Amino acid sequence: MAFYIARQASKVWRRICGEVALEIPLLAQKWKLLLAGLLFQYIHGLAARGVHYLHRPGPVLQDAGFFLLPELGPDKAYISETVFTFIFFSFFLWTFHPFVSQSKKIYTVLIWCRVLAFLVVSTAASQILRIITFYSTQLPGSNYHCREGSKLARLPLPDNALEVLLINFPRGVIYGCGDLIFSSHMIFTLVFVLTYQKYGTTRWVKQFSWLVAVIQSLLIVASRKHYTVDVVVAWYTVSLVVFFVDKKLTELPDRSPGPTSIPLLPLSAKSEDGKNKEEHKKLLNGIPHTQ
Repeated sequence: MAFYIARQASKVWRRICGEVALEIPLLAQKWKLLLAGLLFQYIHGLAARGVHYLHRPGPVLQDAGFFLLPELGPDKAYISETVFTFIFFSFFLWTFHPFVSQSKKIYTVLIWCRVLAFLVVSTAASQILRIITFYSTQLPGSNYHCREGSKLARLPLPDNALEVLLINFPRGVIYGCGDLIFSSHMIFTLVFVLTYQKYGTTRWVKQFSWLVAVIQSLLIVASRKHYTVDVVVAWYTVSLVVFFVDKKLTELPDRSPGPTSIPLLPLSAKSEDGKNKEEHKKLLNGIPHTQ
C-alpha cells in the first residue's frame, strides 16, 4: 500500500514539474496581461469605494424580487457569500487541474488571461459599464447597513488620499454602499460559469454550475444585497459581453489527446506561416508531405 501511494505521488510530482515547465514560458509572455487584469480589479474596487462617499440612504425601492422572495435577514447574509466563495474557489482550483490531472484541455496561464480579458474587456464592458452605471445614478442601498439609521450608510469625507486608495480592505469591500447596478458578484459568477461551459469537460458539472448561478442570483436578492434589476442586468450584460469578446479573442489551443491535437506549446502566427510556406514549396518540388 505504501509503495502504491509513493508511486502515485511520484507520478503526480512529475506531472506538476512538467506542467510548470510548460506554463512558465507562457507566464513570461502573458504576465503583463495578467497584471493589467489584476490592476483593474483594484481600480474597480477604488471606484466602488468612491461611490460610497456619494451614497445617500433613503427608503428601499419597490422591488418584485423583494415581494416574491422571503427576506433572509442580516443574520443569514453569510449564505450568499458562502455560495459565492464556493463558486470562486471551485473555479480557481479547476484552472489549476492541469498540474495534477492526466486529462487536461487548458493551459492555466492562458485560461486566466481569458478570464481576466472577460473581466477587463468584459470589464471594459462589464465592470466599466458597471462603474459608469452606478456613478450615473446613486440608488438608495437595499442592504441592511446601507439603510437610513445605519452608521455605515454614509462615509465621512476622507482626511487624505491614502484613506481612499487603501479602500479600507476588506471591511470597505464588504460594507460598501451605492455600487448597485449591476451586481459584481454575478459578473464573476457568470464569467466563471460561461468559461467552464466552453472549456470544461464534465457535463454534469456544467449543468450544476448553471443551477448554482441561479441559486446565487436568488440568494443575493433574498439577502437584500441588491435589487432584482441589478441581478437581471448582470445576466444579460455579462452574457452578451462574453459572447462578443470571445469572438474577438484568439481561440485557446486544445490539449485534448487525439490524432488532431496540436503541439503542447501553441505556434506563433509567424511560425505557422513559415511552416505552411515550407510545405507549399515541397509540394511544388514534388516532395511528398510527411507528418
